[in-house]
Amino acid sequence: MAVFRATIRYFDSFLVSLLPLVLFLPNFHQTDAQIGVCNGRLGNNLPSSQEVVQLYKSNGIRRMRMYAPNPQALQALRGSGIELVLDVPNSDLEGLANDDGAAARKWVQDNVLNYNPDVKFRIIAVGNEVNPNSGETTRLASFVLPAMTKIYDAIVSAGLKDQIKVSTITYSALVSNSFPPSQGSFDGASGSFMGPIINFLKNTDNPLLFNIYPYFGYIGDQLNVPLSFALCTATGGFLIQDGQFQYRNLFDVMLDAAYSAVEKAGGPKVEIVVSESGWPSAGGSSASVVNAGAYYGNLINHVQGGSGSPKRPGRAIETYLFTMFDENQKSGAESEKHFGLFSPNKQPKYQIPQNTWSTIPLVESLVLYCTI
Repeated sequence: MAVFRATIRYFDSFLVSLLPLVLFLPNFHQTDAQIGVCNGRLGNNLPSSQEVVQLYKSNGIRRMRMYAPNPQALQALRGSGIELVLDVPNSDLEGLANDDGAAARKWVQDNVLNYNPDVKFRIIAVGNEVNPNSGETTRLASFVLPAMTKIYDAIVSAGLKDQIKVSTITYSALVSNSFPPSQGSFDGASGSFMGPIINFLKNTDNPLLFNIYPYFGYIGDQLNVPLSFALCTATGGFLIQDGQFQYRNLFDVMLDAAYSAVEKAGGPKVEIVVSESGWPSAGGSSASVVNAGAYYGNLINHVQGGSGSPKRPGRAIETYLFTMFDENQKSGAESEKHFGLFSPNKQPKYQIPQNTWSTIPLVESLVLYCTI
């Protein structure tokens, strides 16, 4: 996650609409739905893997991101029809990169082939938010591409290249000059790190996974970023003009800044999958059930609607909401513990009409009543 900072020269007298909104979260039930939900497990009070899978199924959520292989969770996913993004955790990168390929083949055998095709693997994400510039992941940067390559080779050897994509997950901290979005780029150490990765993805026809958080962009620059702009509220007069493109929400600004960086790195046709996006319901500035419900609702309408972003119009944006449950053992700011769509007792956190979740096996539409 990264703070998006921008100087915006426009003024919006209506920072927040005061009218009640009805937000529709459509088409969770479709097998080709673009929306998934991350299954974070950093809590000591979370439901069992079997209960989690059942909750996904009962709400018609057909895509899941899982942060590390878990035999109980993978077993629970058998026959569920849920498509899975499975992370290779950062702790595995060095061993995979420094091996001759046997470790990658074993990883794929143990965590993919032993469950395929009963589990519908969609993407293997090799490493999450590795930052070559600073922080505890810096030393891991040199291992990401070799590990990706070896996992990819193991997938190819298993005959699954056309079924399972291989990528890595990055985030906005690596994008320089991110405003206006057309100026987005990977510079310095980020460029040296991401350039070869983008080239690999281009040559193997794989997407880049990218975590995008307007919440952190907003709280990092509240003087210049209206709350309505961060919440993906489509109404109102606030917009950003960037050449031929107009931006009416911060999500698209951040996404297209990432696309600009990928294009400059030599990947004009590399697609981006939004592997995390969310808003906390407590624990920080503007973190509330009302704002979180509004963000999730508006975001799903936007990415499912097929309008795409200004730079990549006319397409749904594959997006994974962060996250299924509040995680009471998550480190960092208090807000990090409050991104769940559900409380650990499996109850939805937002004002949802009675029985919407529980009595419709495959939800046609999930309605949130929120006041922004």
